[in-house]
Amino acid sequence: MTWWVIVLEALVFAGVFTAIVVPTAYGDRKYSPASIHNYPPEIQEEYFKTHERIDVSYGNKSVLLTKSFGVLLFCTILLGCALVAGARTFWQGFLLAFGLMVWIGVYDTCFLDWVLFANLPAFRLEGTEHMDEAYHEKWFHVKGLLFPGLLFALIPATVVGLLVSVIA
Repeated sequence: MTWWVIVLEALVFAGVFTAIVVPTAYGDRKYSPASIHNYPPEIQEEYFKTHERIDVSYGNKSVLLTKSFGVLLFCTILLGCALVAGARTFWQGFLLAFGLMVWIGVYDTCFLDWVLFANLPAFRLEGTEHMDEAYHEKWFHVKGLLFPGLLFALIPATVVGLLVSVIA
């Protein structure tokens, strides 16, 4: 596998991920259960003080469908990345996909969550605009990256590894 192709894929993957995530967390879409699910508990509680409480757990169909769609989309993107990078075995496909998933998790946490969403008013839920400290809560996002993030990363990595071993 070619390292510079993998680096280029990581950058493109970050761009595609941003293009998918930002519109779903902006405007009225940020009030969907799947979007509210991604906010720290303190922000959710403050928001639900003035808005109808909805289920934002993994048990909610909207949240579950969004996460499931994400898995399928990531599997497709990562399979393409693995094949373009030259993966030919299960482990090559698995490790490349897992590495890109870890990369996107770190990018999501350190840039999208900590910088973009924490600082731009357009991403704040109505009634929580004053909660600067909660929006800058880093540990919530790190915990999400570690669990369920790394566990979540195993799913597309395994699927990609299996598909690479069948295709290549």
